[in-house]
Amino acid sequence: MKKIGVVLVEDKADMRAIVKDIINLSEECICLGAAGTPGEAREFILTMKPEVVLMDVHLNTNETGIDLIRELKPQVPTTQFMIFSVFEDEDTIFDALRAGATGYLIKKTDPVDTLSAIKELAEGGAPMSRQIARKVIASYSGQIAPEQPAADELNMLTEREREILEQLSKGLIYKEIAANVNLSPETVRKHVYNIYLKLHVSNRVEAVNRYYGR
Repeated sequence: MKKIGVVLVEDKADMRAIVKDIINLSEECICLGAAGTPGEAREFILTMKPEVVLMDVHLNTNETGIDLIRELKPQVPTTQFMIFSVFEDEDTIFDALRAGATGYLIKKTDPVDTLSAIKELAEGGAPMSRQIARKVIASYSGQIAPEQPAADELNMLTEREREILEQLSKGLIYKEIAANVNLSPETVRKHVYNIYLKLHVSNRVEAVNRYYGR
């Protein structure tokens, strides 16, 4: 089985070593490179073209991880960038998403959940830590989203979104779902993102469990 190639960008050596070990202990992922500086990050990402990049925001230089995403994403369009940071403020979140990040985890995320997020991102998802997802939701609704969706919120899903959610519940990856429903993977990604917003969740497992009341 081909493993998901990951490049880690983290300026703190101890954290870099810990996260690298977590990735390499996974049966589904492998750390292709662990960069401590923007220069190393450019070299690893442009040379290796990994499926996923875990990107810290502050790199102890004038350049931030968000600057790197903005610069590098057009050069490696198939690489998915996920912020991996302690910062949860709205400005940082939306700057990262605008720059081209398609996932956002906070560093205190459980290792198992981190690996699940990497896998989901590689399959076309947009995983976010719950705290981050709630702030994104709040930005659309103008208020803090409740922990549990009301019945009318469940009914807000369109027929197409329900169809895709049923496909998610079968464990299919995004490319398989796209083929089954005659959509592009990118369109499926957008539908899944809307499902997450409407159900107030941050990943496929939570979406399926929330919708089916498990």
